[in-house]
Amino acid sequence: MGRMTVISGAERRRRWSDEDRARILAAISEPGAVIAEVARREDVCTSLVFKWRREMREAVEADAGGFAPIVIEPAPAAAPSPISLSNSASAVIEVEMKDARVRIHAGAPSSAIAAALKALRS
Repeated sequence: MGRMTVISGAERRRRWSDEDRARILAAISEPGAVIAEVARREDVCTSLVFKWRREMREAVEADAGGFAPIVIEPAPAAAPSPISLSNSASAVIEVEMKDARVRIHAGAPSSAIAAALKALRS
């Protein structure tokens, strides 16, 4: 048998504490979790869970200032360079975001760099 929540009084909307939101967002972040199933189990609307997730991402990005740590180091001497540059040291730009790491050769075309960084953001 299903569960029913009766809200009495002047307030018709349900209030979710920060702890409840964090618990639900942690549950949807688990591998293999289905947002609709978690929302149904927690008796919350799926669109509200998506809204909380978007707000959390925006807050994290605002706290980070929109920047990610970047490490610039020379490419290892033993590894062959995919692009040969004349009169230039072989430098590599390494970008790490959200458990992903991209190494971009200094001579890479700007369109490839933009595409790689755009893929990291999504």
